[in-house]
Amino acid sequence: MNIRRAQERDLSRIAEIFVYNNRLNYLPIFKDVEYSFNFLQVVDMADGIFRKRLPHMYVYDDGIVRGFIDIEETEICKLYVDSFFQGHGYGADLLDYAIKEHSADFLWALEKNTRAILFYENHGFHENGERKKEVDTEEYLLKLTR
Repeated sequence: MNIRRAQERDLSRIAEIFVYNNRLNYLPIFKDVEYSFNFLQVVDMADGIFRKRLPHMYVYDDGIVRGFIDIEETEICKLYVDSFFQGHGYGADLLDYAIKEHSADFLWALEKNTRAILFYENHGFHENGERKKEVDTEEYLLKLTR
């Protein structure tokens, strides 16, 4: 498997994947152009949140970093695959890695992100009835467990 611990040199690629996916998938839900195009900047994300999360991050790297996963204890905090490489099994490989190597057994998914929820359900996760508000929004997150 081509999954390894993320390194500092991966930060800009991780941030690039995150920012683009966020704009593509969440702008239609949140409709916050200011956040999507002024706040979400690759350099800021790489130097900020992702640098802090680096000890918890792993990348799928076969010569190109195609996606990443952020795991803390048994929670999958983030899983993103570059949109150009989605549908080729990289997300499934990252998810399987988290389950097998880190005993990952839960995550929170945006309720309106039905595509992500379907992906997780297809890989053995199911809604457990818990929900909570996404910080600073009116949207809900659903807890999915194995």
